[in-house]
Amino acid sequence: MSDLQSPSRPRPPRDLGIKRLSLPETLAASLRERIIGGEFSEGDQVRQEAIASEYKVSRMPVREALRQLEAEGLVELQTHKGAIVKILPLEEIAELFDLRVLLECDVLRRAVPRMTEVDLQRSGAILAQLEDAYKKHDVATWGSLNFAFHESLYAPSGRVQSLNVIRTLNMQTDRYIRMQLLISKSITRAEDDHRKLLRLCRRRDTETIVAFLEQHILQAREDLLEIVKERRGI
Repeated sequence: MSDLQSPSRPRPPRDLGIKRLSLPETLAASLRERIIGGEFSEGDQVRQEAIASEYKVSRMPVREALRQLEAEGLVELQTHKGAIVKILPLEEIAELFDLRVLLECDVLRRAVPRMTEVDLQRSGAILAQLEDAYKKHDVATWGSLNFAFHESLYAPSGRVQSLNVIRTLNMQTDRYIRMQLLISKSITRAEDDHRKLLRLCRRRDTETIVAFLEQHILQAREDLLEIVKERRGI
């Protein structure tokens, strides 16, 4: 009997596209959400021993997770102190938003001519989820859904490396954006801005869309800097 006829021949496992996270990646994801969500504040020490005990793991995967978060700009690993939730100077916060303007406006300009109706429907569905999260005060999902909406508008650009950098920039500013929304009660304006972005994309008015996105990001930067100054007593 040939190999093709043999019923006992094992089949290779199918690749279903499911990403299996390692233990350090799982720990990093959990700690990232806790930092972004405000459970750990700027300057707080993240003790390896305490984290290892809490998650019932050894210190090695915790150390690897913290190194990953350091690479993302969320913590600093300091000699004799361990991991400290990074305190970004105001100038660096402003710089992150300036970088967002440069990259996000560029990829959106490239994306608009390539958008399909399916792309726009997907963006609309994500926006509906984000607005539902606002109504339910589901703070934990605000950041991920906000970025998912923006990313859905940028994705048709095909700029893979730019989108990876944009994802990192948004990760670094997410904790401040959530704080801004909670303190300034600017959710209504965020909703209005997102709806307008989607409407403009449907009209394919590229330059108007890009100008509005720039205004949207820069306004968030100015509002946020004022809030951070107030909280830091500057």
